[in-house]
Amino acid sequence: QVQLGESGGGLVQAGGSLRLSCAASGTIYRIYTMGWYRQAPGKQRELVATLTSGNTTNYADSVKGRFTISRVNAKNTVDLQMNSLKPEDTAVYSCRAALTRSMWNGREQYWGQGPQVTVSS
Repeated sequence: QVQLGESGGGLVQAGGSLRLSCAASGTIYRIYTMGWYRQAPGKQRELVATLTSGNTTNYADSVKGRFTISRVNAKNTVDLQMNSLKPEDTAVYSCRAALTRSMWNGREQYWGQGPQVTVSS
């Protein structure tokens, strides 16, 4: 079994900062990509930022220059530092990991529960 444990989130005023953390645990052979997605009320889920095992990052245009995704201590943990938050960043943020559980298993994806991020104006 694989679990994604998330922390962070909460309520912040516009212009403020929050940090989200996602830790993958369980039987993991290799993680290919970890990232954050978000879903605002009435909208589809969208990519926020991803980080590959080769340290390639990808950001949504709306967060470039404000959000930074990074790996923590070479462990199966990624953080999302969110600065200059805007009310339109309000959403449920979910962590996703694409990984294999052994050398014999195919690639699978796992999702976290998702912390709420609320940015007040």
